[in-house]
Amino acid sequence: MIEIAPKPQRSSSCQDGFIVVTAMWLLAALAALAVVASVYVAQSARALTALDAAIEWDMLSSAGVELAAYQLSTPSNVRRPTRGVFRFRLSNSNVTVEYVSEAARINLNLAPRALIAGLFAAVGASGESAAQFADRVVAWRTAPKPTGNDEEVTLYGATGLNYVPRRGPFNSVDELWLVAGLPSAVVERALPFVTVYSDLAQVNVLDAAPEVIASLPDMSPAILGAFLKERESLPRDDPAFVLGAFGGKQPGATVSGSDAYRVRVRITRPDGREKMTETVIRVLGLGEKGAFRVLAWRDDLDQESRTARGR
Repeated sequence: MIEIAPKPQRSSSCQDGFIVVTAMWLLAALAALAVVASVYVAQSARALTALDAAIEWDMLSSAGVELAAYQLSTPSNVRRPTRGVFRFRLSNSNVTVEYVSEAARINLNLAPRALIAGLFAAVGASGESAAQFADRVVAWRTAPKPTGNDEEVTLYGATGLNYVPRRGPFNSVDELWLVAGLPSAVVERALPFVTVYSDLAQVNVLDAAPEVIASLPDMSPAILGAFLKERESLPRDDPAFVLGAFGGKQPGATVSGSDAYRVRVRITRPDGREKMTETVIRVLGLGEKGAFRVLAWRDDLDQESRTARGR
């Protein structure tokens, strides 16, 4: 009689060990997924928080500009102010808004050569150099003669520049960097006092920075000092009296404003963070579509605001 040996059976302990190892791998995988998910959620939360903060900054900046435009949208029979400041609180933030007419700056496209030369002298250039710099600025904005060689183009080529002067109006004050022969230090010091938006050849002496008033033809330190000392007390509604404070007719001076305004909005958050934006707007008149038009917008002016670069 043949006996059949019994079939060997796996140890139950081996099966239990395999199950335990598998379960541990599954738990490790789940733990890894949980870590990845938590990191993703944390990063997404930070991104959303940053996005919300950026949206809030923009909202507050836009609110400041719109309120400034509202204040400047006066009835036709009321004289529009040329400068102002106001404050408000919104979304737990303190907002300070300052606005001033672009007439307080020298218009690169309209100002006479003498006024531009005066500005370069006021920011540190010597008299001869200031006159040469003014010649280059005027040449940049002026159409060439219809006949003959363009000496200005020849000059740019001789200095090694790979572009020619515009020979037309400045589109932006930043084009001043491109004018041949102007030192970078002079351009940097002059930029806070120039504009392309005022539509005036003169400057409003009631709002202009001292450097701008010093740029006026034949302006002396004594006349400048006396005028600045009494400027705030002068009647803004009496142009003849204001201009008479110079001791006679002063070329390049006016008390007129411009439809273009520079609006600075400083935002202070509850945690102490600050941001400042600068916008140039044109206030539209009756019959025009809308209340204002944005001409230029710059963010994050904290560094500039700490370095007194104009009003």
